[in-house]
Amino acid sequence: MRTVLVTGPGGAGRTTVAAATALAAARRGERALLLTADREDATARLLGGERPPGLDVVRVDSGAHFRDELLALQDRAGTVLDLLGAGRLDAEELTELPGAEQLALLRAVRETAGGGHDLVVVDLPPVHQSIAALALPGQLRRYLRRLLPPERQAARSLRPVLAQLAGVPMPARRLYETAARWDAELAAVEAVVSAPSTTVRLVAEPGEAAVAALRTARLGLALHELPLDAVIANRVLPTGSSDRFLSALSGHQQCALKELAEEFDGVPLHEVPHLGRDPRGTEELDELIDGPTGESGLWAEDGEAVPPGPWRVEDRLAEDGVLVWHLPLPGARKDQLGLVRRGDELLLTVGPFRRIATLPSALRRCTVSGAALTDGALRIRFTPDPDLWPRTH
Repeated sequence: MRTVLVTGPGGAGRTTVAAATALAAARRGERALLLTADREDATARLLGGERPPGLDVVRVDSGAHFRDELLALQDRAGTVLDLLGAGRLDAEELTELPGAEQLALLRAVRETAGGGHDLVVVDLPPVHQSIAALALPGQLRRYLRRLLPPERQAARSLRPVLAQLAGVPMPARRLYETAARWDAELAAVEAVVSAPSTTVRLVAEPGEAAVAALRTARLGLALHELPLDAVIANRVLPTGSSDRFLSALSGHQQCALKELAEEFDGVPLHEVPHLGRDPRGTEELDELIDGPTGESGLWAEDGEAVPPGPWRVEDRLAEDGVLVWHLPLPGARKDQLGLVRRGDELLLTVGPFRRIATLPSALRRCTVSGAALTDGALRIRFTPDPDLWPRTH
């Protein structure tokens, strides 16, 4: 199963492109699933109420997901809440919090794994929210490990005895069991997001602002090692219009398209024509796929994803006495970078994005001796710590 995550700046037509991508797969004879959390159910309007053969559509109800999860947590923490004299919440009074939509969508992505579909297309929120959401499972797992270290769970066998001595229930066991369940669910989501068969597709309406937004988005994707399989330029106007206004707009778009092609060299850049209206129904989505003149479709074949490159350690101990950690960050600037070593972790800030990465085992026994940003890659030099590095005889 392949998973395509569709995102881009707000108002760029992400839902339209996601629906067209899933429909194109269904037209090829694949079994496709379109997954969306759109509150207004724009996919129903796009498909015109039709359900083409081979295409399933699931709209995630993030409000219901939030209520179910919070009520389940309340039930599991019932003993603690009773001890504190807390009042229980009812489903009718619960309103979802910010971020609930992304969490519900990620859980739905995990639940689709192994569902028998050839392709799952996920209509994600705007790009900055999407990058934060895709990084969330790893971040939450890190928080759980810090707050409730797994190695301390061995002591839970003593808690029933302590409960009898104290005469009150001990909530720690239930707390660790809940943390373990959360960690397992987050790990399953993280596995789907980081799978080689999962790629990201960026959508934007070509223009100066879109180029800047996609440049920043690519940097965020690279920071979290998410492969990009295509850039979709949506609502592209025809060239050669005799109308001065349309000709000027088209000229600006063509300049932006040229800049995108240079910025994303090596990444497929597809142009989706402007129909002069919002598409509605499968026939008009087919027109987006095939183009107004019936040429070969944009999604006739899925291109190879273009990963930012692996984070790898280069052994230069024999030559320079150092290990070098290569972190591809295309488009990064030195004034955007922040780098802090903290124990066995690296706190890396790149523009508006941040990631806390665990150091490879070999680098944990080294000290940071320098860093340089060249050719779109951050190279961090590590010198072995003589007190920790194995000695040779």
